[in-house]
Amino acid sequence: MVSIQSRYTVFPSETTPNETLFSLCEQIKLRTHAPLLYVFKPHPHHDASSFVNILRHALSKALTIYYPVAGRLSWIQGGRWELHCNAKGAQILEAICKDVTLDDLGDFVPTHLVSQLIPNIDYDVPIEDTPLLVAQLTRFPCGGVTIGVALCRGAIDGIATMRFMNTWAKLARGENVEKAPCHDRNVLNSYKGNSGLHDHSEFHPPPPWLGPLEKDTKVAVATVKLTGEQVKKLKHKGNLANTGPSSQQRYSTFEVVSGHLWRCVSKARYAGKREQPTRLTTLVNCRHRMKPPLPEDYAGNTAFPTVTPTCSFGEIMQRPLSYAVGNVRVALERVTGEFVESALDHIDREKDMNLIRYNFHYPAPSVHKGAYKGNPNLFVVSWMNFSFKDADFGWGEPLYFGPGFMDSEGKAFLLNEANGDGIIVAISLEASHMDAFKKFFYADIEQESLISKL
Repeated sequence: MVSIQSRYTVFPSETTPNETLFSLCEQIKLRTHAPLLYVFKPHPHHDASSFVNILRHALSKALTIYYPVAGRLSWIQGGRWELHCNAKGAQILEAICKDVTLDDLGDFVPTHLVSQLIPNIDYDVPIEDTPLLVAQLTRFPCGGVTIGVALCRGAIDGIATMRFMNTWAKLARGENVEKAPCHDRNVLNSYKGNSGLHDHSEFHPPPPWLGPLEKDTKVAVATVKLTGEQVKKLKHKGNLANTGPSSQQRYSTFEVVSGHLWRCVSKARYAGKREQPTRLTTLVNCRHRMKPPLPEDYAGNTAFPTVTPTCSFGEIMQRPLSYAVGNVRVALERVTGEFVESALDHIDREKDMNLIRYNFHYPAPSVHKGAYKGNPNLFVVSWMNFSFKDADFGWGEPLYFGPGFMDSEGKAFLLNEANGDGIIVAISLEASHMDAFKKFFYADIEQESLISKL
């Protein structure tokens, strides 16, 4: 379907600092790469065949500004790693897709076909030889193109990734970049302290599935959409019984949609297990939560995990939506500057990084002796504040932006609609639960709409 035509290694255009960076926050990330997909419709005045040279030239300049992205991770004592800014470069792949058009990809659901538009990273090679950034330009017969990006989670977070991508795009348009980002990881490390003031349950194993193991269970991926009007209805429903300690502050779109998701997924998974424990995990950008705040242009990882109180399927399903939404708020409000300081100390003291590295990244099932362990939990990641429209590489604004593939059951991404009206949810679930989830996802909204009119 997709054929790789050329491979290029791209180095910084100028000499960059040869230094080693170490961040406590980055120790809880994975060495794997976050898959991003940008889709661009055909451009009337540009030839896609020469586009790769524009991308290569601009990336070389961008790597001079974001020079750690051109480096490599290296293992150190205790299962930790550090980032060597050794200018080994990033990679660009040039590919063509001969027999499929952009229209054939529909809503770009991150399934097998779409995943071919994302670079395939070989994790069997030593970590010191794995590029932190690999991008793939794919040309289509219709004249449209996609840029699939794989950026190492252990080197950069989502906010910094968007700024890097927008810088790369700006340089591709022939514009100048005036301000350099902050690469000093000690800025965040210096907040370490307040040991023992918080219970870091986000690093504890998630609630297990209490039911029997299931064999040959498949995972499905789907996208569901909420219009602006549907989001408004959900927020009205979620705020009806908002009587908690923060009741004066109405729930946000993220809190309400996440609570709604959690509720619908629990209903879809429910099989008479009222007492089944469940929790929701999400990530919080702590740049503005520290005192004093981190530099706005901090280019490392500042996304810390947080979890809701553990609830039961029965509680989530039978109580009002505000119950699930309120628990999402509890998870978000935990992440104060003091909480982050305590988390950094907790990470610093941990002897086995795998114990905390995988408990929140993969709260989903695992395969053991051919049997599938069900997953009662949900991991929701917000991409709602990502400024992807600035990723204009001279080809116009992206027609679509989203995850290129999803490899973990029970994970969901929230994104803004490209037209600004509504929310897109990309979610992976057991295939046998997907139809029920979709039914609940929309029926619960309309049910509340009818009740509010009575």
